Amino acid sequence: MALTLEGFTAKCRAALAADDGPAGRQKVCELVREALHDPDFVAATIPEGTPERHVLFEDPTLGFTVLAHAYSDAKTSGPHDHGPSWAIYGQAAGETVMSDFECLSRPDASKPGEARRLRDYTLRPGDAYLYEPGDVHAPRRDGPTRLLRIEGMNMDRVKRLPYREVASAAG
Repeated sequence: MALTLEGFTAKCRAALAADDGPAGRQKVCELVREALHDPDFVAATIPEGTPERHVLFEDPTLGFTVLAHAYSDAKTSGPHDHGPSWAIYGQAAGETVMSDFECLSRPDASKPGEARRLRDYTLRPGDAYLYEPGDVHAPRRDGPTRLLRIEGMNMDRVKRLPYREVASAAG
């Protein structure tokens, strides 16, 4: 039986209801990987023509949000975190080069935060990666891509402050 969005979100809800900490989020990350290996699920949830950010599901009790993302061309984002939330990036098609950063200072209303690049790695179809609250990262897409992403809460309602990349800690 093919995986449906309803079945996928029910499994995510069960994992997070059983453990809302890192272990539960890792279980959801595993569920994302499994879902990405189901071509019918990917075709149904992230079809051609999907917008860059499309909310598929928002859990009314736990608050986690499932999104589809599709990019028709190259796109780069600067270093960022997800504020108080966690996020899972799941690569459905194309590739995303991700960069992890060391946070040197957190942003506030008067100035951006500062972050130093630690490493780059490529997410390929079927890969999923968990970013815990406060993890600073940046995606780069050099061509068309599609992603399944889970946020711990709908980030449309969270004000996020910018970071700037620096070569090393100020001293």
